[in-house]
Amino acid sequence: MKKTVQDIITMIKENDVKMIDFKMVDINGQYRHVTIPAKNFNEDLMKYGVGFDASNYGYAVVEKSDMVFIPDLDTALIDPFCQTTTLSMTGNAMIIDNPENRPLAQYPRNIVLAAEKYMKDSGIADEMYILPEFEFYLFDQVGWAVNPNNNGVSLDAVQSYWNSDVQGQGVIVPKQKAYHIAKPYDVSYEMRSEMCMEIEKAGIEINYHHPEVAASGQFEIEPKLGLMSKMADATMMIKYIIKNVALKYGKTATFMPKPIYGEAGSGMHVHMLLMKDGQPVFSDDNGYANLSKEAHWFMGGLLKHIDAICALTNPSTNSFKRLVPGFEAPVTVGYATSNRSAVIRIPAYAKSPDKRRFELRNPDAMCNPYFAYAAILMAGIDGIKNQIDPHENGWGPYDFNLYHLSDEEKAKLKGLPTRLEDALTALENDNDFLTAGGVFPKELIANYVKTKRAELAEMAKIPTPAEFDKYYNL
Repeated sequence: MKKTVQDIITMIKENDVKMIDFKMVDINGQYRHVTIPAKNFNEDLMKYGVGFDASNYGYAVVEKSDMVFIPDLDTALIDPFCQTTTLSMTGNAMIIDNPENRPLAQYPRNIVLAAEKYMKDSGIADEMYILPEFEFYLFDQVGWAVNPNNNGVSLDAVQSYWNSDVQGQGVIVPKQKAYHIAKPYDVSYEMRSEMCMEIEKAGIEINYHHPEVAASGQFEIEPKLGLMSKMADATMMIKYIIKNVALKYGKTATFMPKPIYGEAGSGMHVHMLLMKDGQPVFSDDNGYANLSKEAHWFMGGLLKHIDAICALTNPSTNSFKRLVPGFEAPVTVGYATSNRSAVIRIPAYAKSPDKRRFELRNPDAMCNPYFAYAAILMAGIDGIKNQIDPHENGWGPYDFNLYHLSDEEKAKLKGLPTRLEDALTALENDNDFLTAGGVFPKELIANYVKTKRAELAEMAKIPTPAEFDKYYNL
Protein backbone atom coordinates (compact mmCIF):
# COMPACT_ATOMS: atom_id res chain seq x y z
CA MET A 1 0.00 0.00 0.00
CA LYS A 2 1.34 3.40 -0.97
CA LYS A 3 2.27 5.78 1.81
CA THR A 4 0.16 8.89 2.37
CA VAL A 5 1.07 12.31 3.69
CA GLN A 6 -0.50 11.28 7.00
CA ASP A 7 1.77 8.19 7.10
CA ILE A 8 4.81 10.47 6.76
CA ILE A 9 3.53 12.84 9.45
CA THR A 10 3.11 9.82 11.72
CA MET A 11 6.70 8.72 10.93
CA ILE A 12 7.92 12.21 11.79
CA LYS A 13 6.18 12.15 15.17
CA GLU A 14 7.11 8.57 16.09
CA ASN A 15 10.80 9.08 15.26
CA ASP A 16 11.04 12.68 16.49
CA VAL A 17 12.25 13.69 13.02
CA LYS A 18 13.72 17.19 12.84
CA MET A 19 14.61 17.47 9.15
CA ILE A 20 13.40 16.02 5.84
CA ASP A 21 16.04 15.50 3.17
CA PHE A 22 15.07 15.29 -0.49
CA LYS A 23 17.63 13.43 -2.60
CA MET A 24 17.69 14.24 -6.32
CA VAL A 25 19.84 12.86 -9.14
CA ASP A 26 21.97 14.83 -11.59
CA ILE A 27 22.83 13.86 -15.16
CA ASN A 28 25.94 11.95 -13.99
CA GLY A 29 23.96 9.83 -11.53
CA GLN A 30 25.14 11.59 -8.39
CA TYR A 31 22.91 12.54 -5.45
CA ARG A 32 22.17 16.21 -4.82
CA HIS A 33 19.92 17.20 -1.93
CA VAL A 34 17.86 19.91 -0.31
CA THR A 35 16.57 19.81 3.27
CA ILE A 36 13.52 21.31 4.97
CA PRO A 37 12.44 21.40 8.63
CA ALA A 38 10.11 18.49 9.31
CA LYS A 39 7.38 20.85 10.54
CA ASN A 40 7.11 22.24 6.99
CA PHE A 41 5.99 18.94 5.48
CA ASN A 42 2.31 19.00 4.43
CA GLU A 43 -0.14 18.29 1.60
CA ASP A 44 0.82 21.49 -0.24
CA LEU A 45 4.41 20.29 -0.60
CA MET A 46 3.18 17.22 -2.46
CA LYS A 47 1.17 19.46 -4.77
CA TYR A 48 3.62 22.30 -5.37
CA GLY A 49 6.92 20.56 -4.69
CA VAL A 50 10.36 21.96 -3.85
CA GLY A 51 11.88 24.30 -6.43
CA PHE A 52 15.32 23.75 -7.98
CA ASP A 53 17.36 24.83 -11.01
CA ALA A 54 17.61 21.90 -13.44
CA SER A 55 20.48 23.51 -15.37
CA ASN A 56 22.71 23.10 -12.31
CA TYR A 57 22.00 19.39 -12.47
CA GLY A 58 23.28 19.15 -16.04
CA TYR A 59 19.93 19.05 -17.83
CA ALA A 60 19.71 21.31 -20.88
CA VAL A 61 15.96 21.81 -20.89
CA VAL A 62 13.98 23.53 -23.62
CA GLU A 63 11.62 24.92 -20.99
CA LYS A 64 12.72 27.31 -18.28
CA SER A 65 15.19 25.60 -15.96
CA ASP A 66 13.11 26.26 -12.84
CA MET A 67 11.65 22.90 -11.88
CA VAL A 68 9.97 21.36 -8.86
CA PHE A 69 10.83 18.15 -7.05
CA ILE A 70 7.89 15.99 -5.92
CA PRO A 71 8.94 13.39 -3.33
CA ASP A 72 7.94 9.73 -3.63
CA LEU A 73 6.57 8.96 -0.18
CA ASP A 74 7.22 5.24 -0.58
CA THR A 75 10.98 5.93 -0.50
CA ALA A 76 10.89 7.51 2.96
CA LEU A 77 13.45 6.20 5.45
CA ILE A 78 15.47 7.47 8.40
CA ASP A 79 18.93 8.47 7.18
CA PRO A 80 21.39 6.63 9.48
CA PHE A 81 24.26 9.01 8.67
CA CYS A 82 22.75 12.26 9.97
CA GLN A 83 23.27 13.27 13.60
CA THR A 84 20.11 15.35 13.39
CA THR A 85 17.21 12.91 13.01
CA THR A 86 16.48 13.13 9.30
CA LEU A 87 13.87 11.51 7.08
CA SER A 88 15.16 10.93 3.56
CA MET A 89 13.17 10.64 0.32
CA THR A 90 13.82 10.59 -3.39
CA GLY A 91 11.27 11.42 -6.07
CA ASN A 92 10.64 12.94 -9.49
CA ALA A 93 11.38 16.27 -11.18
CA MET A 94 8.42 18.08 -12.68
CA ILE A 95 7.99 20.97 -15.10
CA ILE A 96 5.96 23.85 -13.68
CA ASP A 97 2.81 24.08 -15.79
CA ASN A 98 -0.61 25.52 -15.24
CA PRO A 99 -2.87 24.08 -14.05
CA GLU A 100 -0.76 20.96 -13.32
CA ASN A 101 2.88 19.95 -13.25
CA ARG A 102 4.16 17.36 -15.76
CA PRO A 103 7.23 15.08 -15.56
CA LEU A 104 10.58 16.44 -16.76
CA ALA A 105 11.27 13.90 -19.51
CA GLN A 106 15.06 14.20 -19.08
CA TYR A 107 15.03 13.40 -15.37
CA PRO A 108 16.60 9.94 -14.81
CA ARG A 109 13.85 8.55 -12.59
CA ASN A 110 11.20 9.58 -15.10
CA ILE A 111 13.10 7.82 -17.90
CA VAL A 112 13.10 4.52 -16.02
CA LEU A 113 9.36 4.84 -15.41
CA ALA A 114 8.82 5.66 -19.09
CA ALA A 115 10.84 2.59 -20.13
CA GLU A 116 8.75 0.36 -17.86
CA LYS A 117 5.55 1.81 -19.34
CA TYR A 118 6.88 1.23 -22.87
CA MET A 119 7.58 -2.41 -21.95
CA LYS A 120 4.05 -2.91 -20.59
CA ASP A 121 2.43 -1.16 -23.56
CA SER A 122 4.40 -3.41 -25.94
CA GLY A 123 2.77 -6.50 -24.45
CA ILE A 124 6.17 -8.18 -24.14
CA ALA A 125 6.27 -8.21 -20.35
CA ASP A 126 4.71 -6.67 -17.25
CA GLU A 127 7.87 -6.48 -15.14
CA MET A 128 11.62 -6.44 -15.51
CA TYR A 129 13.71 -7.72 -12.62
CA ILE A 130 17.40 -6.94 -12.36
CA LEU A 131 20.27 -7.76 -10.03
CA PRO A 132 23.34 -5.50 -10.16
CA GLU A 133 26.54 -6.76 -8.53
CA PHE A 134 28.39 -3.99 -6.70
CA GLU A 135 32.17 -4.34 -6.86
CA PHE A 136 34.20 -1.63 -5.14
CA TYR A 137 37.52 -0.87 -3.48
CA LEU A 138 38.10 0.13 0.14
CA PHE A 139 41.26 2.10 0.81
CA ASP A 140 42.81 3.24 4.07
CA GLN A 141 44.15 6.37 2.42
CA VAL A 142 43.77 8.14 -0.90
CA GLY A 143 44.95 11.47 -2.22
CA TRP A 144 45.43 13.05 -5.61
CA ALA A 145 46.54 16.29 -7.20
CA VAL A 146 46.11 17.72 -10.68
CA ASN A 147 48.28 20.83 -10.45
CA PRO A 148 50.90 22.25 -12.80
CA ASN A 149 53.69 21.25 -10.39
CA ASN A 150 52.10 18.21 -8.73
CA ASN A 151 50.17 15.64 -10.73
CA GLY A 152 49.65 12.18 -9.28
CA VAL A 153 47.78 9.74 -7.02
CA SER A 154 48.70 8.10 -3.72
CA LEU A 155 46.58 5.36 -2.14
CA ASP A 156 46.96 2.51 0.29
CA ALA A 157 45.22 -0.63 1.54
CA VAL A 158 46.80 -2.00 4.68
CA GLN A 159 46.48 -5.69 3.67
CA SER A 160 47.92 -5.18 0.18
CA TYR A 161 50.95 -7.15 -1.01
CA TRP A 162 52.91 -3.91 -1.39
CA ASN A 163 52.91 -3.51 2.42
CA SER A 164 54.59 -6.86 3.13
CA ASP A 165 57.79 -5.19 4.38
CA VAL A 166 56.15 -2.54 6.60
CA GLN A 167 52.81 -3.82 7.84
CA GLY A 168 54.20 -5.53 10.95
CA GLN A 169 51.54 -8.24 11.43
CA GLY A 170 51.97 -10.28 8.28
CA VAL A 171 48.29 -9.97 7.38
CA ILE A 172 49.08 -9.57 3.70
CA VAL A 173 47.12 -10.69 0.64
CA PRO A 174 49.12 -11.69 -2.47
CA LYS A 175 48.41 -9.80 -5.68
CA GLN A 176 45.17 -10.90 -7.39
CA LYS A 177 44.61 -13.62 -4.75
CA ALA A 178 41.92 -12.10 -2.54
CA TYR A 179 38.81 -13.84 -3.91
CA HIS A 180 36.73 -15.09 -0.91
CA ILE A 181 39.80 -14.89 1.35
CA ALA A 182 38.88 -15.36 5.02
CA LYS A 183 39.84 -13.64 8.28
CA PRO A 184 42.34 -12.49 9.43
CA TYR A 185 43.17 -11.37 5.87
CA ASP A 186 39.62 -10.15 5.26
CA VAL A 187 40.20 -7.01 7.31
CA SER A 188 36.95 -5.21 6.40
CA TYR A 189 34.49 -8.00 7.22
CA GLU A 190 32.75 -6.19 10.09
CA MET A 191 32.45 -3.02 8.05
CA ARG A 192 30.84 -4.81 5.09
CA SER A 193 28.45 -6.64 7.40
CA GLU A 194 27.35 -3.26 8.75
CA MET A 195 26.96 -1.99 5.19
CA CYS A 196 24.67 -4.93 4.41
CA MET A 197 22.64 -4.42 7.56
CA GLU A 198 22.11 -0.75 6.74
CA ILE A 199 21.18 -1.66 3.16
CA GLU A 200 18.58 -4.12 4.45
CA LYS A 201 17.22 -1.48 6.86
CA ALA A 202 16.64 0.62 3.73
CA GLY A 203 14.38 -2.13 2.39
CA ILE A 204 16.89 -3.68 -0.03
CA GLU A 205 17.44 -7.41 0.44
CA ILE A 206 21.00 -8.75 0.24
CA ASN A 207 22.25 -12.06 -1.16
CA TYR A 208 25.82 -11.88 0.20
CA HIS A 209 29.07 -9.95 0.48
CA HIS A 210 32.65 -11.16 0.02
CA PRO A 211 36.22 -10.19 -0.88
CA GLU A 212 36.83 -9.92 -4.62
CA VAL A 213 39.94 -10.84 -6.63
CA ALA A 214 42.12 -7.76 -6.15
CA ALA A 215 44.36 -7.96 -3.09
CA SER A 216 44.39 -4.21 -2.53
CA GLY A 217 40.93 -3.88 -1.02
CA GLN A 218 38.35 -5.05 -3.59
CA PHE A 219 34.98 -6.38 -2.43
CA GLU A 220 31.49 -7.17 -3.64
CA ILE A 221 27.99 -6.74 -2.22
CA GLU A 222 25.15 -8.38 -4.13
CA PRO A 223 21.46 -7.60 -3.57
CA LYS A 224 18.57 -9.86 -4.54
CA LEU A 225 16.61 -9.48 -7.77
CA GLY A 226 14.29 -6.46 -7.74
CA LEU A 227 11.99 -4.49 -10.02
CA MET A 228 14.02 -2.32 -12.37
CA SER A 229 12.69 1.07 -11.22
CA LYS A 230 13.05 0.08 -7.56
CA MET A 231 16.55 -1.25 -8.19
CA ALA A 232 17.58 2.02 -9.86
CA ASP A 233 16.66 3.80 -6.61
CA ALA A 234 18.34 1.00 -4.67
CA THR A 235 21.56 1.42 -6.67
CA MET A 236 21.81 5.04 -5.58
CA MET A 237 21.08 4.12 -1.96
CA ILE A 238 23.53 1.18 -1.90
CA LYS A 239 26.37 3.39 -3.12
CA TYR A 240 25.37 6.06 -0.59
CA ILE A 241 25.43 3.55 2.27
CA ILE A 242 28.70 1.89 1.26
CA LYS A 243 30.51 5.23 1.04
CA ASN A 244 29.15 6.56 4.32
CA VAL A 245 29.80 3.39 6.34
CA ALA A 246 33.36 3.29 4.97
CA LEU A 247 33.97 6.83 6.22
CA LYS A 248 32.59 5.86 9.62
CA TYR A 249 35.32 3.19 9.82
CA GLY A 250 38.04 5.58 8.70
CA LYS A 251 38.23 4.13 5.19
CA THR A 252 37.19 5.40 1.79
CA ALA A 253 35.13 3.52 -0.83
CA THR A 254 35.35 3.97 -4.58
CA PHE A 255 33.39 2.49 -7.47
CA MET A 256 36.01 3.56 -10.01
CA PRO A 257 36.26 0.74 -12.55
CA LYS A 258 40.08 0.66 -12.53
CA PRO A 259 41.65 2.50 -9.59
CA ILE A 260 44.79 0.30 -9.47
CA TYR A 261 47.01 -0.62 -12.38
CA GLY A 262 47.66 -4.36 -12.54
CA GLU A 263 44.76 -5.39 -10.28
CA ALA A 264 41.22 -6.46 -11.20
CA GLY A 265 38.73 -3.77 -12.12
CA SER A 266 35.34 -3.22 -10.52
CA GLY A 267 32.25 -3.83 -12.61
CA MET A 268 28.54 -3.77 -11.97
CA HIS A 269 27.31 -6.87 -13.80
CA VAL A 270 23.55 -6.61 -14.37
CA HIS A 271 21.44 -9.80 -14.26
CA MET A 272 17.98 -9.51 -15.83
CA LEU A 273 14.74 -11.34 -16.49
CA LEU A 274 11.20 -10.50 -17.62
CA MET A 275 7.85 -11.58 -16.19
CA LYS A 276 4.41 -11.53 -17.83
CA ASP A 277 1.18 -12.45 -16.04
CA GLY A 278 3.34 -13.86 -13.26
CA GLN A 279 5.20 -16.22 -15.59
CA PRO A 280 8.88 -16.07 -16.63
CA VAL A 281 9.34 -14.82 -20.19
CA PHE A 282 12.94 -16.06 -20.46
CA SER A 283 12.42 -19.72 -19.48
CA ASP A 284 12.26 -22.66 -21.94
CA ASP A 285 13.32 -26.18 -20.97
CA ASN A 286 14.19 -26.95 -24.60
CA GLY A 287 16.15 -23.77 -25.40
CA TYR A 288 19.91 -23.22 -25.28
CA ALA A 289 20.80 -22.90 -21.58
CA ASN A 290 17.05 -23.35 -20.90
CA LEU A 291 16.34 -19.87 -22.24
CA SER A 292 13.40 -18.97 -24.48
CA LYS A 293 13.52 -17.42 -27.94
CA GLU A 294 12.46 -14.12 -26.32
CA ALA A 295 15.51 -14.31 -24.06
CA HIS A 296 17.75 -14.89 -27.07
CA TRP A 297 16.16 -12.01 -28.98
CA PHE A 298 16.62 -9.78 -25.91
CA MET A 299 20.31 -10.74 -25.87
CA GLY A 300 20.43 -10.05 -29.61
CA GLY A 301 19.16 -6.52 -29.02
CA LEU A 302 21.78 -5.93 -26.37
CA LEU A 303 24.58 -7.22 -28.59
CA LYS A 304 23.39 -5.25 -31.63
CA HIS A 305 23.36 -1.98 -29.70
CA ILE A 306 26.20 -2.73 -27.26
CA ASP A 307 28.53 0.02 -28.55
CA ALA A 308 25.90 2.69 -27.95
CA ILE A 309 24.88 1.14 -24.63
CA CYS A 310 28.51 1.41 -23.45
CA ALA A 311 28.24 5.21 -23.60
CA LEU A 312 25.63 4.96 -20.82
CA THR A 313 26.83 1.90 -18.89
CA ASN A 314 30.56 2.77 -19.02
CA PRO A 315 30.55 6.57 -18.99
CA SER A 316 34.11 7.40 -17.90
CA THR A 317 37.58 7.24 -19.43
CA ASN A 318 38.50 4.99 -16.51
CA SER A 319 35.73 2.56 -17.52
CA PHE A 320 37.65 1.44 -20.58
CA LYS A 321 40.83 0.76 -18.58
CA ARG A 322 38.83 -2.05 -16.97
CA LEU A 323 37.55 -3.56 -20.24
CA VAL A 324 40.84 -5.24 -21.15
CA PRO A 325 41.86 -8.93 -21.37
CA GLY A 326 43.29 -10.77 -18.39
CA PHE A 327 41.15 -9.56 -15.48
CA GLU A 328 37.84 -11.44 -15.96
CA ALA A 329 36.37 -8.36 -17.63
CA PRO A 330 34.41 -8.86 -20.86
CA VAL A 331 36.05 -7.83 -24.11
CA THR A 332 34.08 -9.76 -26.75
CA VAL A 333 30.63 -9.01 -28.15
CA GLY A 334 28.96 -12.38 -27.66
CA TYR A 335 27.07 -14.67 -25.28
CA ALA A 336 27.82 -17.97 -23.54
CA THR A 337 27.07 -20.09 -20.49
CA SER A 338 29.36 -19.68 -17.47
CA ASN A 339 31.91 -17.73 -19.52
CA ARG A 340 33.20 -14.47 -18.08
CA SER A 341 35.08 -13.42 -21.20
CA ALA A 342 31.88 -12.76 -23.22
CA VAL A 343 29.87 -9.60 -22.61
CA ILE A 344 26.72 -11.66 -21.90
CA ARG A 345 27.06 -14.58 -19.50
CA ILE A 346 24.31 -17.08 -18.69
CA PRO A 347 24.82 -18.32 -15.11
CA ALA A 348 24.55 -22.11 -14.98
CA TYR A 349 23.40 -22.02 -11.35
CA ALA A 350 20.10 -20.20 -12.18
CA LYS A 351 18.15 -23.42 -12.79
CA SER A 352 14.58 -22.76 -11.61
CA PRO A 353 12.28 -21.37 -14.35
CA ASP A 354 11.55 -18.15 -12.47
CA LYS A 355 15.29 -17.45 -12.00
CA ARG A 356 16.58 -18.29 -15.49
CA ARG A 357 18.36 -15.21 -16.73
CA PHE A 358 21.59 -13.78 -18.09
CA GLU A 359 23.94 -10.98 -17.06
CA LEU A 360 25.42 -8.09 -18.99
CA ARG A 361 29.01 -7.87 -17.76
CA ASN A 362 30.31 -4.61 -19.19
CA PRO A 363 28.50 -2.01 -16.98
CA ASP A 364 30.24 -0.33 -14.08
CA ALA A 365 28.92 1.73 -11.19
CA MET A 366 30.16 5.03 -12.64
CA CYS A 367 26.94 4.99 -14.66
CA ASN A 368 23.74 6.85 -13.98
CA PRO A 369 21.75 3.71 -13.07
CA TYR A 370 18.46 5.10 -14.35
CA PHE A 371 19.93 5.73 -17.80
CA ALA A 372 21.85 2.43 -17.85
CA TYR A 373 18.97 0.18 -16.79
CA ALA A 374 16.48 1.91 -19.08
CA ALA A 375 18.90 1.59 -22.02
CA ILE A 376 19.36 -2.12 -21.33
CA LEU A 377 15.59 -2.66 -21.31
CA MET A 378 15.05 -0.60 -24.47
CA ALA A 379 17.75 -2.53 -26.36
CA GLY A 380 16.21 -5.81 -25.25
CA ILE A 381 12.72 -4.78 -26.33
CA ASP A 382 14.15 -3.77 -29.71
CA GLY A 383 15.72 -7.22 -29.96
CA ILE A 384 12.42 -8.97 -29.20
CA LYS A 385 10.37 -6.77 -31.52
CA ASN A 386 12.79 -7.37 -34.39
CA GLN A 387 13.60 -10.98 -33.45
CA ILE A 388 17.37 -10.34 -33.47
CA ASP A 389 18.87 -13.81 -33.08
CA PRO A 390 22.37 -13.63 -31.55
CA HIS A 391 23.46 -16.99 -32.97
CA GLU A 392 22.37 -16.11 -36.52
CA ASN A 393 24.32 -12.85 -36.21
CA GLY A 394 27.50 -14.69 -35.27
CA TRP A 395 27.61 -13.61 -31.61
CA GLY A 396 27.95 -17.10 -30.14
CA PRO A 397 27.38 -19.04 -28.08
CA TYR A 398 31.07 -18.89 -27.13
CA ASP A 399 31.33 -21.81 -24.72
CA PHE A 400 35.10 -21.62 -24.42
CA ASN A 401 37.62 -19.20 -22.96
CA LEU A 402 37.91 -16.34 -25.42
CA TYR A 403 41.17 -15.17 -23.84
CA HIS A 404 42.91 -18.38 -24.99
CA LEU A 405 42.19 -18.03 -28.70
CA SER A 406 44.97 -17.48 -31.19
CA ASP A 407 45.48 -13.96 -32.50
CA GLU A 408 44.05 -15.09 -35.83
CA GLU A 409 40.89 -16.41 -34.19
CA LYS A 410 40.56 -13.33 -31.98
CA ALA A 411 40.71 -11.10 -35.08
CA LYS A 412 37.44 -12.67 -36.27
CA LEU A 413 35.57 -11.56 -33.13
CA LYS A 414 33.94 -8.18 -32.56
CA GLY A 415 35.19 -6.41 -29.47
CA LEU A 416 33.66 -3.85 -27.17
CA PRO A 417 34.61 -0.19 -27.69
CA THR A 418 38.05 0.52 -26.28
CA ARG A 419 37.54 4.25 -25.76
CA LEU A 420 34.72 6.41 -24.40
CA GLU A 421 34.83 8.58 -27.52
CA ASP A 422 34.03 5.54 -29.69
CA ALA A 423 31.06 4.66 -27.51
CA LEU A 424 29.77 8.24 -27.69
CA THR A 425 30.02 8.19 -31.48
CA ALA A 426 28.07 4.94 -31.49
CA LEU A 427 25.38 6.53 -29.29
CA GLU A 428 25.12 9.47 -31.69
CA ASN A 429 24.66 7.11 -34.64
CA ASP A 430 22.50 4.48 -32.94
CA ASN A 431 19.83 5.80 -30.59
CA ASP A 432 16.48 5.09 -32.26
CA PHE A 433 16.03 2.11 -29.93
CA LEU A 434 16.32 4.53 -26.99
CA THR A 435 14.01 7.24 -28.33
CA ALA A 436 11.27 4.73 -29.27
CA GLY A 437 8.05 5.68 -27.52
CA GLY A 438 9.66 8.94 -26.39
CA VAL A 439 11.47 7.15 -23.55
CA PHE A 440 14.84 8.90 -24.03
CA PRO A 441 14.36 12.47 -25.30
CA LYS A 442 16.58 13.35 -28.28
CA GLU A 443 17.72 16.52 -26.51
CA LEU A 444 18.90 14.50 -23.50
CA ILE A 445 21.04 12.23 -25.69
CA ALA A 446 22.51 15.24 -27.51
CA ASN A 447 23.25 17.03 -24.24
CA TYR A 448 24.69 13.90 -22.64
CA VAL A 449 27.07 13.37 -25.57
CA LYS A 450 28.03 17.06 -25.55
CA THR A 451 28.73 16.94 -21.80
CA LYS A 452 30.85 13.80 -22.10
CA ARG A 453 32.81 15.12 -25.08
CA ALA A 454 33.65 18.26 -23.10
CA GLU A 455 34.85 15.98 -20.29
CA LEU A 456 37.02 14.05 -22.75
CA ALA A 457 38.53 17.24 -24.16
CA GLU A 458 39.46 18.36 -20.65
CA MET A 459 41.01 15.01 -19.73
CA ALA A 460 43.03 14.88 -22.96
CA LYS A 461 44.94 18.03 -22.00
CA ILE A 462 46.31 16.68 -18.72
CA PRO A 463 49.75 14.98 -18.67
CA THR A 464 49.80 11.75 -16.65
CA PRO A 465 52.56 10.22 -14.52
CA ALA A 466 52.62 7.30 -16.97
CA GLU A 467 53.56 9.71 -19.76
CA PHE A 468 56.49 10.99 -17.71
CA ASP A 469 57.57 7.41 -17.13
CA LYS A 470 57.36 6.68 -20.84
CA TYR A 471 58.64 9.83 -22.46
CA TYR A 472 60.57 12.04 -20.01
CA ASN A 473 64.06 10.78 -20.91
CA LEU A 474 63.62 10.28 -24.64
